[in-house]
Amino acid sequence: ELVLKVRIQTPNLRENDFIEIELDRQELTYKELLRVSCHELGVNPEHVQKIRKLPNTMLRKDKDVARLQDFQELELVLTVSDKNLFFRVPTLSEQSGYNKKASELTY
Repeated sequence: ELVLKVRIQTPNLRENDFIEIELDRQELTYKELLRVSCHELGVNPEHVQKIRKLPNTMLRKDKDVARLQDFQELELVLTVSDKNLFFRVPTLSEQSGYNKKASELTY
């Protein structure tokens, strides 16, 4: 197995920890990397614009993935509209514990 560190690119968040994923060395393809990364991070693969090997290299094809070594750091770069949906702050009415009737009370 090849062990990689993967996260979602989110420059606005303070904490953006990596998770470790394992890929079968017999199946080192871009498609498999995308599938496993998205599954582990809970992201729809259609929302991924690109995969970046940190600090600044875009992965584009199977040969790029085959050159990866254990514990290399990767980021999934999401499409702009999906970033806003994925990381948007819930409105007050969407937050747990919000009581609409209590908010309408007048004193």
